[in-house]
Amino acid sequence: MPILEAKNLWKTFGRTAVLKDIDLTLEKGQALSIIGSSGSGKTTLLRCLNFLERPDKGIIRVNGETLFDAADPATQNEASIRQKRLHFGLVFQSFNLFPQYTALENVMLAPKLLAAQQPGFQAKKKELYAGIETHARKLLEQMGLSNRTDNYPHQLSGGQCQRVAIARALALHPDILCFDEPTSALDPELTGEVLRVIRELAVQNTTMIIVTHEMAFARDVADQVIFMDEGVIVEQGDPREVFENPKEERTKQFLSRYKQG
Repeated sequence: MPILEAKNLWKTFGRTAVLKDIDLTLEKGQALSIIGSSGSGKTTLLRCLNFLERPDKGIIRVNGETLFDAADPATQNEASIRQKRLHFGLVFQSFNLFPQYTALENVMLAPKLLAAQQPGFQAKKKELYAGIETHARKLLEQMGLSNRTDNYPHQLSGGQCQRVAIARALALHPDILCFDEPTSALDPELTGEVLRVIRELAVQNTTMIIVTHEMAFARDVADQVIFMDEGVIVEQGDPREVFENPKEERTKQFLSRYKQG
């Protein structure tokens, strides 16, 4: 059973259809790269999968459970949607760290808020918070930031901030980790350190969806790739096959702008 199924997704803003009948599946432990020109619908697709936008039509399933069905209002109440977002971790282009919190506090914040909603929280608060801190420190160590736990975002480089953001997304144990152009706000030197972390996550079989403009990275790190244009999936398949032998003329035109490594 796929970990993720999206069927017949449509999303319209005003009179503009941004997503048109999108179908995709993702297996547990796979990495999916989504490529395409600006305005092709990549980020909107990611936002719909994370319930930051709601599709006008279609169904989203995770682990066989229907999380969203545009034809079923019971899947669309706000409390339910907030809970369903926990299946996904999202790393934004621009970090979105809280400036008033240290790196460690940023990673711990969401798990602490969730813990506070548990029955009997006050009686086990100290134990819960200790576990959250231990996990957060391990994640920051995994990101190569064990010596930066007490630094605030303004004391970190862009690459370090993005690695804190990745740790924060992992802190809630998501089923699927999503990246929206994770290196677009970074200079080339800092881009490499973030891509290395994502490569390591792929080696560990972390289930990921990566919207990226880094073509060589998309080709090398992903198990499958999707090329989108004008709100539709033009081509999808094995990255090597899509990049080296694209079948669709629009894919060929897009990839011709990039030198293959």
